[in-house]
Amino acid sequence: MVQHLSTVAFEGIEARAVDVQVQVAPGLPAFTIVGLPDKAVSEARERVRAALIASGLALPARRITVNLAPADLPKEGSHYDLPIALGLMAAIGAIPPDALAGMTVLGELGLDGSIAPVAGVLPAAIGANARDEGLICPAACGSEAAWASPDSEIIAASSLIQLANHFKGTQVLSRPNPQVRELAPTTLDLRDIKGQESAKRALEIAAAGGHHLLMIGAPGAGKSMLAARLPSILPPLAPAELLEISMIASVAGELDGGALTNRRPFRAPHHSASMAALTGGGIRAKPGEISLAHNGVLFLDELPEFDPRVIDALRQPLENGEVSVSRANHRVTYPARFMLVAAMNPCRCGHAYDPGYACKRGRNERCTAEYQARISGPLLDRIDLRIEVAAVTASDLILPPPAEGSMEVAARVAAARNLQAKRYTALGLPQVRTNAEAPAAILEEVAKPDNAGLALLRDAAESMRLSARGYHRVLRVARTLADLDHAELVERPHLAEALSYRALADGVRQAA
Repeated sequence: MVQHLSTVAFEGIEARAVDVQVQVAPGLPAFTIVGLPDKAVSEARERVRAALIASGLALPARRITVNLAPADLPKEGSHYDLPIALGLMAAIGAIPPDALAGMTVLGELGLDGSIAPVAGVLPAAIGANARDEGLICPAACGSEAAWASPDSEIIAASSLIQLANHFKGTQVLSRPNPQVRELAPTTLDLRDIKGQESAKRALEIAAAGGHHLLMIGAPGAGKSMLAARLPSILPPLAPAELLEISMIASVAGELDGGALTNRRPFRAPHHSASMAALTGGGIRAKPGEISLAHNGVLFLDELPEFDPRVIDALRQPLENGEVSVSRANHRVTYPARFMLVAAMNPCRCGHAYDPGYACKRGRNERCTAEYQARISGPLLDRIDLRIEVAAVTASDLILPPPAEGSMEVAARVAAARNLQAKRYTALGLPQVRTNAEAPAAILEEVAKPDNAGLALLRDAAESMRLSARGYHRVLRVARTLADLDHAELVERPHLAEALSYRALADGVRQAA
Protein backbone atom coordinates (compact mmCIF):
# COMPACT_ATOMS: atom_id res chain seq x y z
CA MET A 1 0.00 0.00 0.00
CA VAL A 2 1.23 3.49 -0.87
CA GLN A 3 0.58 6.44 1.47
CA HIS A 4 -0.05 9.78 -0.27
CA LEU A 5 0.26 13.33 1.07
CA SER A 6 1.01 16.75 -0.41
CA THR A 7 3.86 19.22 -0.14
CA VAL A 8 5.21 21.95 -2.43
CA ALA A 9 8.20 22.83 -4.62
CA PHE A 10 9.02 26.50 -5.19
CA GLU A 11 9.41 28.13 -8.59
CA GLY A 12 10.06 31.77 -7.84
CA ILE A 13 7.32 32.76 -5.41
CA GLU A 14 4.93 30.17 -6.82
CA ALA A 15 4.39 26.98 -4.81
CA ARG A 16 3.78 23.97 -7.06
CA ALA A 17 2.05 20.95 -5.58
CA VAL A 18 4.18 17.84 -5.03
CA ASP A 19 2.72 14.41 -4.28
CA VAL A 20 4.74 12.55 -1.64
CA GLN A 21 4.29 8.80 -2.10
CA VAL A 22 5.58 6.53 0.70
CA GLN A 23 5.75 2.78 0.32
CA VAL A 24 6.85 0.27 2.96
CA ALA A 25 7.32 -3.09 1.21
CA PRO A 26 8.93 -6.45 1.98
CA GLY A 27 12.58 -6.76 1.07
CA LEU A 28 16.05 -5.94 2.27
CA PRO A 29 16.10 -2.94 4.66
CA ALA A 30 16.64 0.23 2.63
CA PHE A 31 15.48 3.87 2.61
CA THR A 32 15.40 5.42 -0.87
CA ILE A 33 14.18 8.87 -1.97
CA VAL A 34 13.54 9.36 -5.70
CA GLY A 35 12.02 12.18 -7.75
CA LEU A 36 15.01 14.42 -8.59
CA PRO A 37 15.96 15.36 -5.01
CA ASP A 38 18.90 17.65 -4.25
CA LYS A 39 21.46 17.01 -1.52
CA ALA A 40 19.30 18.50 1.26
CA VAL A 41 16.35 16.26 0.31
CA SER A 42 18.54 13.16 0.06
CA GLU A 43 19.92 13.83 3.54
CA ALA A 44 16.34 13.80 4.88
CA ARG A 45 16.73 10.03 5.35
CA GLU A 46 19.01 10.48 8.34
CA ARG A 47 17.04 13.36 9.87
CA VAL A 48 13.76 11.46 9.55
CA ARG A 49 15.28 8.27 11.00
CA ALA A 50 16.74 10.10 14.03
CA ALA A 51 13.56 12.17 14.59
CA LEU A 52 11.34 9.07 14.59
CA ILE A 53 13.64 7.27 17.05
CA ALA A 54 13.62 10.36 19.33
CA SER A 55 9.81 10.32 19.16
CA GLY A 56 9.62 6.70 20.30
CA LEU A 57 9.21 5.11 16.88
CA ALA A 58 11.53 2.87 14.92
CA LEU A 59 11.66 2.34 11.20
CA PRO A 60 10.61 -1.16 10.22
CA ALA A 61 13.28 -3.46 8.81
CA ARG A 62 11.71 -3.34 5.35
CA ARG A 63 12.27 -1.58 2.05
CA ILE A 64 11.11 2.05 2.26
CA THR A 65 10.70 4.01 -0.97
CA VAL A 66 9.69 7.69 -1.11
CA ASN A 67 8.72 9.13 -4.49
CA LEU A 68 8.34 12.90 -4.98
CA ALA A 69 6.07 13.41 -7.98
CA PRO A 70 6.24 14.88 -10.57
CA ALA A 71 9.61 13.21 -10.92
CA ASP A 72 10.99 15.68 -13.50
CA LEU A 73 10.56 18.73 -11.19
CA PRO A 74 13.71 19.53 -9.16
CA LYS A 75 13.12 19.19 -5.39
CA GLU A 76 15.25 21.54 -3.29
CA GLY A 77 15.29 22.45 0.38
CA SER A 78 14.82 20.88 3.79
CA HIS A 79 11.03 21.35 3.99
CA TYR A 80 10.48 17.81 2.65
CA ASP A 81 11.55 16.29 6.01
CA LEU A 82 8.17 16.61 7.71
CA PRO A 83 5.99 15.24 4.87
CA ILE A 84 8.30 12.24 4.49
CA ALA A 85 8.21 11.57 8.25
CA LEU A 86 4.42 11.91 8.48
CA GLY A 87 3.97 9.68 5.45
CA LEU A 88 6.08 7.01 7.15
CA MET A 89 4.16 7.40 10.41
CA ALA A 90 0.87 6.92 8.54
CA ALA A 91 2.28 3.94 6.61
CA ILE A 92 3.31 2.09 9.81
CA GLY A 93 0.09 3.01 11.67
CA ALA A 94 1.54 5.52 14.15
CA ILE A 95 -1.09 8.07 13.08
CA PRO A 96 -4.45 7.49 11.33
CA PRO A 97 -3.90 7.08 7.57
CA ASP A 98 -6.73 9.49 6.73
CA ALA A 99 -5.42 12.25 9.04
CA LEU A 100 -3.27 13.69 6.27
CA ALA A 101 -5.98 13.74 3.59
CA GLY A 102 -6.44 17.24 2.18
CA MET A 103 -3.38 18.64 3.95
CA THR A 104 -0.20 20.23 2.55
CA VAL A 105 2.83 19.58 4.75
CA LEU A 106 6.23 21.26 5.03
CA GLY A 107 8.85 21.56 7.75
CA GLU A 108 12.42 20.66 8.67
CA LEU A 109 13.15 18.06 11.34
CA GLY A 110 15.76 18.14 14.05
CA LEU A 111 17.41 14.98 15.33
CA ASP A 112 15.36 15.27 18.53
CA GLY A 113 12.04 15.28 16.68
CA SER A 114 11.57 19.03 16.80
CA ILE A 115 10.18 20.89 13.77
CA ALA A 116 12.33 23.83 12.63
CA PRO A 117 11.05 26.81 10.60
CA VAL A 118 11.52 26.81 6.84
CA ALA A 119 11.33 29.40 4.07
CA GLY A 120 8.29 29.80 1.83
CA VAL A 121 5.46 28.98 4.25
CA LEU A 122 3.31 31.93 3.11
CA PRO A 123 3.32 31.01 -0.63
CA ALA A 124 2.76 27.37 0.37
CA ALA A 125 -0.26 28.35 2.49
CA ILE A 126 -1.70 30.47 -0.32
CA GLY A 127 -1.23 27.61 -2.79
CA ALA A 128 -2.81 25.11 -0.39
CA ASN A 129 -5.79 27.42 0.15
CA ALA A 130 -6.24 27.71 -3.64
CA ARG A 131 -6.46 23.89 -3.78
CA ASP A 132 -8.92 23.82 -0.82
CA GLU A 133 -6.34 22.09 1.35
CA GLY A 134 -5.17 22.72 4.89
CA LEU A 135 -1.56 23.24 5.98
CA ILE A 136 0.74 21.54 8.49
CA CYS A 137 3.82 23.66 9.21
CA PRO A 138 6.33 24.52 11.98
CA ALA A 139 4.99 26.39 15.00
CA ALA A 140 7.39 29.28 14.33
CA CYS A 141 5.77 29.82 10.91
CA GLY A 142 2.14 29.47 12.00
CA SER A 143 1.38 33.20 12.17
CA GLU A 144 2.83 33.60 8.68
CA ALA A 145 0.61 30.85 7.26
CA ALA A 146 -2.49 32.29 8.95
CA TRP A 147 -2.41 35.27 6.55
CA ALA A 148 -3.36 33.04 3.61
CA SER A 149 -7.01 32.73 4.61
CA PRO A 150 -9.05 33.08 7.82
CA ASP A 151 -10.99 29.91 6.93
CA SER A 152 -8.24 27.44 6.01
CA GLU A 153 -7.19 24.74 8.47
CA ILE A 154 -3.68 25.33 9.80
CA ILE A 155 -1.83 23.01 12.18
CA ALA A 156 1.39 24.50 13.54
CA ALA A 157 3.39 22.12 15.73
CA SER A 158 6.81 22.28 17.34
CA SER A 159 7.52 18.52 17.34
CA LEU A 160 6.47 15.20 15.84
CA ILE A 161 5.06 14.10 19.20
CA GLN A 162 2.71 17.11 19.23
CA LEU A 163 1.43 16.20 15.78
CA ALA A 164 0.91 12.55 16.73
CA ASN A 165 -1.01 13.55 19.86
CA HIS A 166 -3.08 16.05 17.85
CA PHE A 167 -4.14 13.41 15.34
CA LYS A 168 -4.97 10.97 18.16
CA GLY A 169 -7.06 13.64 19.91
CA THR A 170 -5.04 13.74 23.14
CA GLN A 171 -3.64 17.22 22.46
CA VAL A 172 -5.50 19.71 20.28
CA LEU A 173 -3.38 22.39 18.61
CA SER A 174 -5.19 25.69 18.21
CA ARG A 175 -5.11 27.65 14.97
CA PRO A 176 -2.35 30.33 14.97
CA ASN A 177 -3.22 33.99 14.56
CA PRO A 178 -1.72 36.29 11.92
CA GLN A 179 0.80 38.79 13.25
CA VAL A 180 2.33 42.04 12.03
CA ARG A 181 5.76 43.02 13.27
CA GLU A 182 5.44 46.61 14.41
CA LEU A 183 8.70 48.37 13.70
CA ALA A 184 9.84 51.28 15.82
CA PRO A 185 8.91 54.65 14.27
CA THR A 186 11.77 56.02 12.22
CA THR A 187 13.52 59.13 13.50
CA LEU A 188 14.64 60.13 10.01
CA ASP A 189 12.83 63.24 8.81
CA LEU A 190 13.23 65.67 5.93
CA ARG A 191 13.31 68.40 8.54
CA ASP A 192 16.83 67.23 9.40
CA ILE A 193 18.09 68.45 6.02
CA LYS A 194 18.98 72.12 5.74
CA GLY A 195 19.02 73.61 2.29
CA GLN A 196 18.74 71.28 -0.71
CA GLU A 197 15.23 72.50 -1.55
CA SER A 198 15.50 71.43 -5.20
CA ALA A 199 16.64 67.93 -4.13
CA LYS A 200 13.71 67.66 -1.69
CA ARG A 201 11.37 68.64 -4.51
CA ALA A 202 12.78 65.89 -6.73
CA LEU A 203 12.43 63.41 -3.86
CA GLU A 204 8.75 64.34 -3.47
CA ILE A 205 8.10 63.90 -7.20
CA ALA A 206 9.85 60.52 -7.21
CA ALA A 207 7.78 59.32 -4.24
CA ALA A 208 4.51 60.62 -5.69
CA GLY A 209 4.85 58.88 -9.05
CA GLY A 210 7.19 55.97 -8.26
CA HIS A 211 9.90 57.45 -10.50
CA HIS A 212 13.58 56.55 -10.59
CA LEU A 213 16.03 59.19 -9.35
CA LEU A 214 19.74 59.87 -9.87
CA MET A 215 21.58 62.38 -7.66
CA ILE A 216 24.97 63.75 -8.70
CA GLY A 217 26.94 65.84 -6.23
CA ALA A 218 30.15 66.35 -4.32
CA PRO A 219 31.01 64.17 -1.29
CA GLY A 220 29.15 65.31 1.80
CA ALA A 221 26.45 67.15 -0.13
CA GLY A 222 23.73 65.02 1.49
CA LYS A 223 22.83 62.50 -1.23
CA SER A 224 22.76 59.47 1.09
CA MET A 225 20.98 61.52 3.74
CA LEU A 226 18.24 62.43 1.28
CA ALA A 227 17.84 58.84 0.07
CA ALA A 228 17.60 57.49 3.63
CA ARG A 229 14.64 59.79 4.28
CA LEU A 230 12.70 58.74 1.18
CA PRO A 231 10.79 55.96 3.04
CA SER A 232 9.48 58.55 5.50
CA ILE A 233 7.39 60.20 2.75
CA LEU A 234 6.18 57.04 0.98
CA PRO A 235 2.53 56.04 1.52
CA PRO A 236 1.60 52.99 3.64
CA LEU A 237 1.49 49.59 2.00
CA ALA A 238 -1.77 48.50 0.40
CA PRO A 239 -2.92 44.97 1.35
CA ALA A 240 -1.98 43.60 -2.08
CA GLU A 241 1.48 45.19 -1.85
CA LEU A 242 1.98 43.81 1.66
CA LEU A 243 1.18 40.30 0.42
CA GLU A 244 3.57 40.56 -2.55
CA ILE A 245 6.43 41.81 -0.36
CA SER A 246 5.81 39.15 2.27
CA MET A 247 5.77 36.30 -0.26
CA ILE A 248 9.20 37.33 -1.57
CA ALA A 249 10.55 37.72 1.96
CA SER A 250 9.11 34.32 2.90
CA VAL A 251 10.82 32.54 -0.02
CA ALA A 252 14.07 34.32 0.87
CA GLY A 253 13.72 33.27 4.53
CA GLU A 254 13.67 36.87 5.79
CA LEU A 255 10.40 36.83 7.77
CA ASP A 256 11.33 37.11 11.44
CA GLY A 257 9.15 34.87 13.61
CA GLY A 258 6.51 34.49 10.91
CA ALA A 259 5.29 38.10 11.40
CA LEU A 260 4.78 40.29 8.36
CA THR A 261 6.28 43.78 8.28
CA ASN A 262 4.15 46.82 7.45
CA ARG A 263 7.03 48.99 6.22
CA ARG A 264 8.14 49.41 2.62
CA PRO A 265 11.50 47.77 1.85
CA PHE A 266 14.62 49.92 1.64
CA ARG A 267 17.57 47.96 0.29
CA ALA A 268 21.05 49.48 -0.01
CA PRO A 269 23.56 46.89 -1.31
CA HIS A 270 27.28 47.71 -1.29
CA HIS A 271 28.88 48.55 -4.62
CA SER A 272 30.88 45.31 -4.48
CA ALA A 273 27.66 43.25 -4.79
CA SER A 274 27.74 40.53 -7.45
CA MET A 275 25.14 40.07 -10.17
CA ALA A 276 23.60 37.09 -8.35
CA ALA A 277 23.31 39.16 -5.15
CA LEU A 278 21.62 42.04 -6.96
CA THR A 279 19.35 40.30 -9.48
CA GLY A 280 18.99 36.90 -7.80
CA GLY A 281 20.56 33.56 -8.45
CA GLY A 282 22.87 31.06 -6.82
CA ILE A 283 22.40 27.31 -6.78
CA ARG A 284 18.77 27.59 -5.67
CA ALA A 285 18.03 30.81 -7.63
CA LYS A 286 17.06 32.84 -4.58
CA PRO A 287 15.60 36.36 -4.96
CA GLY A 288 18.15 39.17 -5.11
CA GLU A 289 18.20 42.71 -3.78
CA ILE A 290 16.00 44.07 -6.55
CA SER A 291 13.24 41.57 -5.72
CA LEU A 292 13.60 42.17 -1.98
CA ALA A 293 13.09 45.87 -2.81
CA HIS A 294 9.79 45.14 -4.61
CA ASN A 295 7.23 47.89 -3.87
CA GLY A 296 9.97 49.76 -2.06
CA VAL A 297 13.29 51.51 -2.68
CA LEU A 298 16.59 50.20 -4.05
CA PHE A 299 19.37 52.65 -3.16
CA LEU A 300 22.64 52.31 -5.06
CA ASP A 301 25.28 54.59 -3.58
CA GLU A 302 28.43 55.28 -5.59
CA LEU A 303 26.71 54.04 -8.75
CA PRO A 304 29.75 54.15 -11.10
CA GLU A 305 31.71 51.94 -8.67
CA PHE A 306 29.37 48.99 -9.34
CA ASP A 307 30.47 46.49 -11.94
CA PRO A 308 29.06 47.84 -15.25
CA ARG A 309 27.62 44.39 -16.10
CA VAL A 310 25.82 44.32 -12.76
CA ILE A 311 24.10 47.68 -13.10
CA ASP A 312 23.27 47.01 -16.77
CA ALA A 313 21.41 43.91 -15.57
CA LEU A 314 18.87 46.36 -14.09
CA ARG A 315 17.63 47.39 -17.53
CA GLN A 316 14.98 44.68 -17.92
CA PRO A 317 13.63 44.94 -14.33
CA LEU A 318 13.38 48.73 -14.61
CA GLU A 319 11.29 48.32 -17.75
CA ASN A 320 9.18 45.23 -16.98
CA GLY A 321 8.97 45.12 -13.18
CA GLU A 322 10.24 41.54 -12.97
CA VAL A 323 13.50 39.62 -13.28
CA SER A 324 14.06 36.17 -14.78
CA VAL A 325 16.79 33.96 -13.36
CA SER A 326 17.76 31.11 -15.65
CA ARG A 327 19.74 28.04 -14.60
CA ALA A 328 20.67 24.85 -16.41
CA ASN A 329 17.79 22.85 -14.90
CA HIS A 330 15.11 25.49 -14.29
CA ARG A 331 14.06 29.10 -14.79
CA VAL A 332 12.27 31.29 -12.26
CA THR A 333 10.76 34.77 -12.39
CA TYR A 334 10.60 37.12 -9.39
CA PRO A 335 8.69 40.41 -9.11
CA ALA A 336 11.01 43.43 -9.11
CA ARG A 337 9.01 46.66 -9.36
CA PHE A 338 11.03 49.06 -7.27
CA MET A 339 12.05 52.71 -7.12
CA LEU A 340 15.70 53.06 -8.09
CA VAL A 341 17.46 55.86 -6.21
CA ALA A 342 21.12 56.20 -7.16
CA ALA A 343 23.83 58.57 -5.98
CA MET A 344 27.22 59.34 -7.45
CA ASN A 345 30.06 61.82 -7.37
CA PRO A 346 30.64 63.96 -10.48
CA CYS A 347 34.15 62.53 -10.89
CA ARG A 348 36.56 60.16 -9.15
CA CYS A 349 37.65 62.72 -6.54
CA GLY A 350 34.20 64.31 -6.36
CA HIS A 351 35.27 67.95 -6.60
CA ALA A 352 34.80 68.65 -10.32
CA TYR A 353 31.84 70.96 -9.64
CA ASP A 354 33.65 72.97 -6.94
CA PRO A 355 34.21 76.61 -7.97
CA GLY A 356 37.80 77.23 -9.04
CA TYR A 357 38.83 73.56 -8.83
CA ALA A 358 41.28 72.30 -11.47
CA CYS A 359 41.65 68.53 -11.88
CA LYS A 360 45.19 67.14 -12.10
CA ARG A 361 43.99 64.44 -14.50
CA GLY A 362 43.09 66.99 -17.17
CA ARG A 363 40.20 69.31 -17.89
CA ASN A 364 37.32 69.02 -15.43
CA GLU A 365 34.86 68.29 -18.24
CA ARG A 366 36.96 65.43 -19.57
CA CYS A 367 37.50 63.85 -16.13
CA THR A 368 33.79 64.15 -15.34
CA ALA A 369 32.74 62.66 -18.67
CA GLU A 370 35.12 59.70 -18.33
CA TYR A 371 33.87 58.88 -14.85
CA GLN A 372 30.17 59.27 -15.63
CA ALA A 373 30.53 57.26 -18.85
CA ARG A 374 30.77 54.14 -16.65
CA ILE A 375 26.96 54.34 -16.58
CA SER A 376 25.55 53.24 -19.91
CA GLY A 377 23.21 55.43 -21.93
CA PRO A 378 20.36 52.84 -22.01
CA LEU A 379 20.37 52.70 -18.20
CA LEU A 380 20.39 56.50 -17.92
CA ASP A 381 17.49 56.65 -20.37
CA ARG A 382 15.39 54.64 -17.91
CA ILE A 383 15.94 57.11 -15.03
CA ASP A 384 13.22 59.75 -14.95
CA LEU A 385 14.78 62.35 -12.65
CA ARG A 386 18.45 63.40 -12.77
CA ILE A 387 19.45 66.20 -10.42
CA GLU A 388 22.62 67.92 -9.30
CA VAL A 389 22.97 68.13 -5.51
CA ALA A 390 25.09 71.15 -4.66
CA ALA A 391 27.35 71.19 -1.61
CA VAL A 392 25.78 72.69 1.50
CA THR A 393 27.39 75.92 2.66
CA ALA A 394 28.09 76.98 6.24
CA SER A 395 25.38 79.63 5.97
CA ASP A 396 22.84 76.85 5.24
CA LEU A 397 23.95 74.82 8.26
CA ILE A 398 23.45 77.65 10.78
CA LEU A 399 19.88 78.25 9.64
CA PRO A 400 17.05 76.95 11.85
CA PRO A 401 15.41 73.65 10.80
CA PRO A 402 12.90 74.00 7.94
CA ALA A 403 9.25 74.33 8.91
CA GLU A 404 8.14 71.53 6.56
CA GLY A 405 9.08 67.95 7.39
CA SER A 406 8.28 64.45 6.19
CA MET A 407 4.72 64.49 7.54
CA GLU A 408 3.64 67.41 5.34
CA VAL A 409 5.38 66.03 2.24
CA ALA A 410 3.96 62.54 2.86
CA ALA A 411 0.44 63.97 2.91
CA ARG A 412 0.90 65.49 -0.56
CA VAL A 413 2.48 62.25 -1.85
CA ALA A 414 -0.44 60.18 -0.52
CA ALA A 415 -2.99 62.52 -2.11
CA ALA A 416 -1.21 62.29 -5.48
CA ARG A 417 -1.03 58.49 -5.30
CA ASN A 418 -4.74 58.28 -4.43
CA LEU A 419 -5.53 60.28 -7.57
CA GLN A 420 -3.43 57.90 -9.66
CA ALA A 421 -5.00 54.78 -8.15
CA LYS A 422 -8.52 56.08 -8.82
CA ARG A 423 -7.63 57.11 -12.37
CA TYR A 424 -6.21 53.76 -13.43
CA THR A 425 -8.89 51.76 -11.63
CA ALA A 426 -11.52 53.72 -13.57
CA LEU A 427 -9.66 52.80 -16.78
CA GLY A 428 -9.82 49.10 -15.90
CA LEU A 429 -6.20 48.81 -14.73
CA PRO A 430 -6.40 48.22 -10.97
CA GLN A 431 -2.92 46.64 -10.97
CA VAL A 432 -1.39 49.99 -12.04
CA ARG A 433 -0.83 52.07 -8.89
CA THR A 434 1.50 54.87 -10.05
CA ASN A 435 2.27 56.88 -13.17
CA ALA A 436 5.62 55.09 -13.47
CA GLU A 437 3.77 51.80 -14.09
CA ALA A 438 1.25 53.14 -16.63
CA PRO A 439 1.39 51.57 -20.12
CA ALA A 440 2.47 53.91 -22.91
CA ALA A 441 -0.87 53.69 -24.74
CA ILE A 442 -2.82 54.72 -21.63
CA LEU A 443 -0.22 57.37 -20.77
CA GLU A 444 -0.83 59.28 -23.99
CA GLU A 445 -4.49 59.47 -23.02
CA VAL A 446 -4.16 60.50 -19.35
CA ALA A 447 -1.10 62.77 -19.81
CA LYS A 448 -2.07 64.55 -23.02
CA PRO A 449 -0.63 68.07 -22.74
CA ASP A 450 -2.39 71.30 -23.66
CA ASN A 451 -1.47 73.14 -26.86
CA ALA A 452 1.29 75.24 -25.28
CA GLY A 453 2.75 72.19 -23.58
CA LEU A 454 2.57 70.18 -26.82
CA ALA A 455 4.57 72.83 -28.67
CA LEU A 456 7.20 72.86 -25.91
CA LEU A 457 7.42 69.07 -25.90
CA ARG A 458 7.84 68.94 -29.68
CA ASP A 459 10.68 71.47 -29.63
CA ALA A 460 12.37 69.81 -26.65
CA ALA A 461 12.15 66.34 -28.21
CA GLU A 462 14.07 67.61 -31.24
CA SER A 463 16.67 69.70 -29.40
CA MET A 464 17.29 67.12 -26.64
CA ARG A 465 17.00 64.17 -29.08
CA LEU A 466 14.62 62.30 -26.80
CA SER A 467 14.14 58.61 -27.48
CA ALA A 468 10.65 57.14 -27.53
CA ARG A 469 11.26 55.89 -24.00
CA GLY A 470 12.52 59.30 -22.91
CA TYR A 471 9.46 60.98 -24.44
CA HIS A 472 7.10 58.78 -22.45
CA ARG A 473 9.10 59.20 -19.26
CA VAL A 474 8.82 62.97 -19.57
CA LEU A 475 5.05 62.53 -19.88
CA ARG A 476 5.00 60.32 -16.76
CA VAL A 477 6.85 62.91 -14.68
CA ALA A 478 4.66 65.72 -16.03
CA ARG A 479 1.53 63.75 -15.12
CA THR A 480 2.87 63.31 -11.59
CA LEU A 481 3.57 67.06 -11.32
CA ALA A 482 0.01 67.74 -12.43
CA ASP A 483 -1.28 65.29 -9.79
CA LEU A 484 0.71 67.07 -7.09
CA ASP A 485 -0.95 70.30 -8.21
CA HIS A 486 -4.37 68.56 -8.41
CA ALA A 487 -4.57 69.66 -12.06
CA GLU A 488 -6.78 67.80 -14.48
CA LEU A 489 -4.61 68.54 -17.53
CA VAL A 490 -0.86 68.45 -18.06
CA GLU A 491 0.14 72.04 -18.69
CA ARG A 492 3.24 73.76 -20.04
CA PRO A 493 4.83 74.44 -16.57
CA HIS A 494 4.53 70.73 -15.70
CA LEU A 495 6.27 69.71 -18.93
CA ALA A 496 8.96 72.38 -18.50
CA GLU A 497 9.85 71.09 -15.05
CA ALA A 498 9.77 67.46 -16.22
CA LEU A 499 12.12 68.27 -19.10
CA SER A 500 14.53 70.06 -16.76
CA TYR A 501 15.14 66.81 -14.90
CA ARG A 502 16.50 65.17 -18.09
CA ALA A 503 18.77 68.04 -19.13
CA LEU A 504 21.59 67.10 -16.73
CA ALA A 505 22.21 63.62 -18.11
CA ASP A 506 21.82 64.78 -21.72
CA GLY A 507 24.58 67.32 -21.14
CA VAL A 508 26.82 64.68 -19.63
CA ARG A 509 26.21 62.32 -22.55
CA GLN A 510 27.13 65.03 -25.07
CA ALA A 511 30.32 65.83 -23.14
CA ALA A 512 31.31 62.18 -23.19
